[in-house]
Amino acid sequence: MKDYRTDKIRNVALVAHGGAGKTSLAEAMLYDTGATTRIGRVEDGTTVSDFEDEEIRRRISLSASLIPCEWNGYKINVLDAPGYLDFVGEITNALRVVDAALILIDATGGVEVGTELVWQYADQRSLPRMVVVTKMDRDNANHETALKALEAAFDARFVPLVLPIGKEQAFGGVLDLITMKARMGGKGVVSEAPAEVLRAAAPWREKLVEAAAEGDDELIVKFFEDEALTEDEIRQGLRQSIRAGALVPVYFVSGTANVGVASLMDTLTDLFPSPSESPADSADGADGPEPVTANSAGPLAALVFKTLTDQYGTRSFFRVFSGTLESDSRTHNVNKGEEERMGQLFVMRGKEAIPVPRLFAGDLGTAVKLGYTETGHTLSDRGHPLTLQLAKYPTAVYEAAVRPRTQADQAKMAPALGRLSSEDLTLKWRMDPITKETILAGMGEVHLDVAMRRAESRFGVFVDMAVPKVPYQETVSKAFATQYRHKKQTGGAGQFAEVHLRVEPLERGQGFEYVNEVYGGRISQSFIPSIEKGIRQVMAQGVIAGYPVVDVRAAVYDGKEHPVDSKDIAFQIAGREVFKLCVQGAGAVLLEPIYEVRVVIPADNMGDAIGDLNTRRARVIGMDQDGTKGVIRAQVPLAEIQRYANDLRSFTGGRGYYTLEFSHYEKVPANIQQEIVEKSRKEKEEA
Repeated sequence: MKDYRTDKIRNVALVAHGGAGKTSLAEAMLYDTGATTRIGRVEDGTTVSDFEDEEIRRRISLSASLIPCEWNGYKINVLDAPGYLDFVGEITNALRVVDAALILIDATGGVEVGTELVWQYADQRSLPRMVVVTKMDRDNANHETALKALEAAFDARFVPLVLPIGKEQAFGGVLDLITMKARMGGKGVVSEAPAEVLRAAAPWREKLVEAAAEGDDELIVKFFEDEALTEDEIRQGLRQSIRAGALVPVYFVSGTANVGVASLMDTLTDLFPSPSESPADSADGADGPEPVTANSAGPLAALVFKTLTDQYGTRSFFRVFSGTLESDSRTHNVNKGEEERMGQLFVMRGKEAIPVPRLFAGDLGTAVKLGYTETGHTLSDRGHPLTLQLAKYPTAVYEAAVRPRTQADQAKMAPALGRLSSEDLTLKWRMDPITKETILAGMGEVHLDVAMRRAESRFGVFVDMAVPKVPYQETVSKAFATQYRHKKQTGGAGQFAEVHLRVEPLERGQGFEYVNEVYGGRISQSFIPSIEKGIRQVMAQGVIAGYPVVDVRAAVYDGKEHPVDSKDIAFQIAGREVFKLCVQGAGAVLLEPIYEVRVVIPADNMGDAIGDLNTRRARVIGMDQDGTKGVIRAQVPLAEIQRYANDLRSFTGGRGYYTLEFSHYEKVPANIQQEIVEKSRKEKEEA
């Protein structure tokens, strides 16, 4: 593959709801550019971008694949992003490093929940975009129906650049509304359009010309004076309007039949911006924020947006935002403060690594076996450090407890989880200090299942997943005082300690307060810390159900000691036992974590969602309307929403989603507390 200068590069992401045909479109683009000799099929597992075993098995894209297409002297870097919303991190990464988004919709499915979400993500970066209506060769495919669905769903001006020629299975080409020429068949051969097609297209072309004229002050004057715009003037106006976000062009294609794809690539290279024509990015420089433009002669700034570990080691995917990156050069990892030696640079086409000597500003490429670099890091010049930022990711909403199957898996599990979470920044893992479980958090059940299968295939780690235990806490609801005497005689030196203790509740979040109120030397000062040590042991283990005790004040106010038999261990034991008695007498209660959830659903599902939340002991704190969507904010106990993602997807037909954020702890209802305490008692007995 030859070098491509910045002005000859186009970076686009294919994003959509799952099943809209992104991968099939990428296959047709590869075929038309001569990169492949046949169009692969998702059903057969023969596509270039879906090359992982799990992608082939599931027949869905699981990660963003780089698909460079060389077309008429240009390189179109296509990032084929997953459509399944569990893999939103891959979608976010792809949109971070492109200059335009191609949002695909199925001609028969229309706008779906995934369409709306990727539209929002494109909005966050103010990306120019095109809607590509796919599967125009299917039964019931209709371009006017698709346009009406888009106009109903989004506040944007949609302008078709082409119209389909032929309906459904007879879809054989497109009419270019700029040239009014037909582009027929898989190769997009230019020909004269039938007269009836031209007549039907006349009002659509008038709308296109008007939209183009509005993109340029001189053109709009010419348009209102009824002067005809040339094809070049139409293109000029469209370029400006598309880049300003004033209009969203619409295309009609069939990826599997390879109709309209060649014309689509012409449009991408002609009307969409090169990296140098896109707005400047922002980086953190040595003296503060600094604009970064796609200038190959500028200071180096390359953002690593993805890492992948395979049998050859770790491969880092990056975009060169500024400067030129050479093979066999040295760069500076700004995040780690370390020098990185860049070996051979590659351009990836699916899993095929194509060596290149250099990458100019705006291009996408990879390097292998970098020593310090991870996803989100910036490679720069040591003398001119620049730090670029990845986009923000949504908070994980789905958690599982992961348990190693064998002792060998136990040793390898933490490194494997660390490697996976460094590759996928929407994947998090931690050791829960309360339940002592290893928790893996992600965007959904499929997301975590895929992560565990990757742990098996890449690192040989086998684990089982289960619903995590809820990290309850214990506390007291009133003040209570009592005493405990520990006395033990074993023939030699004995043990003696008597402790009088009072416990009182503290405000939520206050933790633990230990107070010494002993006067007159009833207990030696050297034994006061021993009592606290015993109390803290019980606090960690729990009193009524095995959960940590929090938000309590413990005051030692009296006691006794023996001149010979009193010692540290005796007062630890006495402190431990008297604290248990005090907690039990002080109205011990369980606290449960409460999360604030924001649920976004179709408006006609609002009643179902409210009813479902009510069964989960939720407190609804707000309801809003956002276009055709309803938004519910509620506070819900964690115990009731651990598998909410599955239920929400079920009763909304996959059109609902939610975000989750920890709010606070509050008291568990008495009837539920009794169940939890009883369950804990049985588990102890069985153990």
